[in-house]
Amino acid sequence: MKLTVAEKIIKNHIMTGNIEKGTEIGLKIDQTITQDSTGTMAYLQFEAMGIGKVKTKKSVAYIDHNMLQTGPENADDHLYIQTVAKKHGIYFSKPGNGICHQVHLERFGVPGQTLLGSDSHTPTCGGMGMLAIGAGGLDVAVAMAGGEYYITMPQIVKVELKGKLKPGTSAKDIILEVLRRCKVKGGLNKIFEYGGEGIEYLTVPERATITNMGAELGATTSIFPSDEVTYEFLKAQGREKDYTEILADDNADYDEIIEIDLDKLESLVACPHSPDNVVPVSALKHIKVDQVAIGSCTNSSYVDLMKVAKILEGKTIAENVSLVISPGSKQVLNMLAENGALAKLISAGARILESGCGPCIGMGQAPSTKGVSLRTFNRNFKGRSGTSSANVYLASPEVAAVSVIKGYITNPIEYMGNVDAQMPEEFLINDNLIISPIESDFDVEVIRGPNIKPFPQNKSLGKEIADKVLIKVEDDITTDHIMPSNAKLLPYRSNIPYLSDYCLAPCDPDFSKRAKELGGGIIVGGYNYGQGSSREHAALVPLYLGIKAVIAKSFARIHKQNLINNGIVPLEFHDMDDYNNIDVFDELILEDIPTQIEMDTVILKNKTKNQEYKLVLDITNRQRNMIKAGGLLNLIKSQLLREELVYNA
Repeated sequence: MKLTVAEKIIKNHIMTGNIEKGTEIGLKIDQTITQDSTGTMAYLQFEAMGIGKVKTKKSVAYIDHNMLQTGPENADDHLYIQTVAKKHGIYFSKPGNGICHQVHLERFGVPGQTLLGSDSHTPTCGGMGMLAIGAGGLDVAVAMAGGEYYITMPQIVKVELKGKLKPGTSAKDIILEVLRRCKVKGGLNKIFEYGGEGIEYLTVPERATITNMGAELGATTSIFPSDEVTYEFLKAQGREKDYTEILADDNADYDEIIEIDLDKLESLVACPHSPDNVVPVSALKHIKVDQVAIGSCTNSSYVDLMKVAKILEGKTIAENVSLVISPGSKQVLNMLAENGALAKLISAGARILESGCGPCIGMGQAPSTKGVSLRTFNRNFKGRSGTSSANVYLASPEVAAVSVIKGYITNPIEYMGNVDAQMPEEFLINDNLIISPIESDFDVEVIRGPNIKPFPQNKSLGKEIADKVLIKVEDDITTDHIMPSNAKLLPYRSNIPYLSDYCLAPCDPDFSKRAKELGGGIIVGGYNYGQGSSREHAALVPLYLGIKAVIAKSFARIHKQNLINNGIVPLEFHDMDDYNNIDVFDELILEDIPTQIEMDTVILKNKTKNQEYKLVLDITNRQRNMIKAGGLLNLIKSQLLREELVYNA
């Protein structure tokens, strides 16, 4: 059997099932990462399992999201994560060390290994040949405890890159082109594997830009081969011993092939308010920009920022534009400072932010009212920037740098000149902001601040679900809609009761109040419900509010798994027209749940309208057991209890 890169790694890590498309498989996880927005919940859940040390080859906890410390909440969370990490065998990357995806690529990623992260952009490390997958915090906690991670065996889509990028175009344009063709729902249950002659001209950070933003396709992950380019990157990082060559077999069988001629690729821009709303930059005429933001986990590497520094050298940013730059890691910032590039950026008028996520998640630098913000980030969902009326465009660092000089969105091709940034032969290695765990946890006290509250846990499934519809929402509702993530709310990621007041507020400010008054209910949604971030809070907060089921036309992969992990039933319309027949406050009944939960289709009764609908319950037998138990954690506890009883007997 001729195997793809992804299939080779899956074959070496499969613990349950077979490499058969569309079937459930369980994978052994080598590495995990968390960040502070999702990490506190993941570690609270890990502690609840009663496990001592993590059982992975390496687990790393990063602080990169909640960096603004306007009160004690963020610092308290950081201290909790640092102490729980030290106690349980987890490396800790301190605030200022950088964004988890960039730092992990630099210092920890290993080709051929599996990586599970509580962040949807974990596939970044696919740029160096890892099978890197984003997941909910509970899935990561289970992986740290030695458990398998389950996915539906995906289809493998080959993206054949031909030719070579011309000046002014970049890796960002490649992934924008894939998004233009496939859209945000086009990657569901697929792995995008890149190959062809064009990849030899892409550095590992450039490849990582592509795999990072592949998350916006809804894909399971994206991956490049591990080849000579990978080796050179690892060698420059002083980690050549981690190198393993992983290439697809000749004539490997792919489910689909997409061809992109890099010689003909134009500079592209994603327009508001979706990463797949892509047009050539040449089609945007005289769009004035108020803010340019360069960085994030997509485009904050050393080479990215060196290109920006060369474009801005000797220039001044336009009078009415604010430029902010967030380097991806301390390594990048250090190197820019040492070689003088940082001075060029500052001289041009750039404001240098911390090495963290910052504006990408609305953590500072919100645009002005109705402002136009041009960003090198990966998401431009409405309101994500912190300003609901802002228009956010996504583009490459080259487009951003030229546009900040001109004052409007500009095609960079005629301004590039001799702008060329090379990968260094050696990166600056200084890991003094990475704290190693200790062998013995005897003296480690896990410190919990007052803002860290217990996470909600579901009860086992009852005989029926009979509740009112609390809200009905449209297509492409993101986790930013379900549980907003901004500078005001991020400090409360460990406090589900507080967050509950803001659940689905962008869709309906009264949703939370209604849910509390009625004691819970049901959510009805359109296509691709729950796209975007992997944040588990988008399931935990509805659970706290008493949500028993979500009925949608379709679900985004990670959010659907998060719902199941927490015992919330994810149901899909069999007949999409039935969506139109349900209204807010309709009383819906799912009878005889113990029997219906075993079926692929269930019958929903609308008591208010005296109608019946056929719904699809597209889950595996393992997931049925999770829902019956009231969630994954309850199922694990019951399994451990049974094992203990057998052992004691």
